[in-house]
Amino acid sequence: MDFIFYAVPGLIMAVALTMAARVLRGALRLRSNWNSGLTAEARCLRTYTTTSGGHGDTAVTTTLRHVYEFTTREGRTVRFEEENGSGTTLEGDIVPVHYTQAHPERATAHAPARGRTLAGTVRTLVFLSVIVAFCVGFMATYHATADVPFAGMP
Repeated sequence: MDFIFYAVPGLIMAVALTMAARVLRGALRLRSNWNSGLTAEARCLRTYTTTSGGHGDTAVTTTLRHVYEFTTREGRTVRFEEENGSGTTLEGDIVPVHYTQAHPERATAHAPARGRTLAGTVRTLVFLSVIVAFCVGFMATYHATADVPFAGMP
């Protein structure tokens, strides 16, 4: 039964650390796109929304998505999809995109907003760190108060 008091917090920590890695990877990808200096004009091919939630009494979340297509400096045509873009961008609009030469399919139509991106990333990482610290504290407190011997000790 003691296993539950280690497994559940361990699972929560694993999810929080995975989320932290994804947030950090996304922020670094945005930064590399903005810092690459490579831009192109992309045409918005499609806009649509996706919804999630709404089961029982849960809230419904709607996400606006755009599909863009552009041509790189090398002449390669790239199509990519991005979420949470501008609500004023409609099908057929031309928008500037930032991309890297190595991965143009990871381009972004988001305008450079380094400060806002950094603040959001730091805020999310702090929140996830608090979750991990709480789980570690919970396991340490349980271990100290429960009559659980260390592994390999009588």
